[in-house]
Amino acid sequence: MSTSSDEDDVERIPLCSRPEWSDVQPLPQDDGPNPVVSIAYRDEFRETMDYFRAIYAADERSCRALELTTEAIGMNPGNYTVWHFRRLVLESLNANLHEERDFVDRITFQNSKNYQIWHHRRWLAEKLGTEAANRELEFTKQVFALDAKNYHTWSHRQWVLESLGGWENELEFCCELLEDDVFNNSAWNQRYFVITRSPLLGGLQAMRDSEVCYTSKIILADPHNESPWRYLRGLYKGEIQMLISDNKVPELCLKVLEINKSNLFALSLLLDLLSRGHQPSDELRAVIGALRSSQDIAGTHGLAATLCLVLETVDPMRSSYWAWRRTNLPTGVC
Repeated sequence: MSTSSDEDDVERIPLCSRPEWSDVQPLPQDDGPNPVVSIAYRDEFRETMDYFRAIYAADERSCRALELTTEAIGMNPGNYTVWHFRRLVLESLNANLHEERDFVDRITFQNSKNYQIWHHRRWLAEKLGTEAANRELEFTKQVFALDAKNYHTWSHRQWVLESLGGWENELEFCCELLEDDVFNNSAWNQRYFVITRSPLLGGLQAMRDSEVCYTSKIILADPHNESPWRYLRGLYKGEIQMLISDNKVPELCLKVLEINKSNLFALSLLLDLLSRGHQPSDELRAVIGALRSSQDIAGTHGLAATLCLVLETVDPMRSSYWAWRRTNLPTGVC
């Protein structure tokens, strides 16, 4: 996609007709004597790249070279060689990088999934230093308003936070995104990134209780949303014994099953807890007993095996998996 500018409606003057380029001999693309597939380039694109190859070969780092890269990027913003040379020219000219950032701002909105642009933006932010942090974070917010799950934008935002700072309001920002769309996996991922990486929050251990509480409320509001269930599991990453012993998790599952006895996420999490040695409460035993009756499960089965049988019914797409889990339950599991 080409970029827009105030000159879009102005008829382009060919480079060969511009006096400032009269001393340059264009360097045509060499496809060899017998190209397999010859690409039908537009005349203006072919000419621009012929002149670009000439100044690139001569390593000419001048103002006109910078202007030429602007034209080339406007025709193909994904050309990494042009971007690379542009950075060399900017450094050689000691150019105003704030103006360069304004240029990148304009083209990013129309090419927000272009890796080369984000790489160039990171280079600019590195050059500008910590003063660029707030501007970069605000810019990513503007992109998220158009595409809240843009991978390149999220990657850039995380890099800015870790390299330049700006953590102060990031958790609040995640809350805002989840209020807008609680199914936004990218926002959940960013929230986990913040609580585990932010130097201001004390890490996962310090945040676990409050995050479990926050996540539980969201799960109870919509138990069929898989994202918070995944997030809840992540809060105990590397702490399996804590997950097993923390009564808040099975209590949450029981509350959900009171609302919907066939909730896949609650059932599978309870199965994982029992499989790893969780000692069930009387209430949990009663709920699983009620599930056995409601599903007309015959025979004598342990609690974990019963959950597997229930899951075989409520999750038919993976019934073979749950059957495999049932036949491979650890010895001694309830």
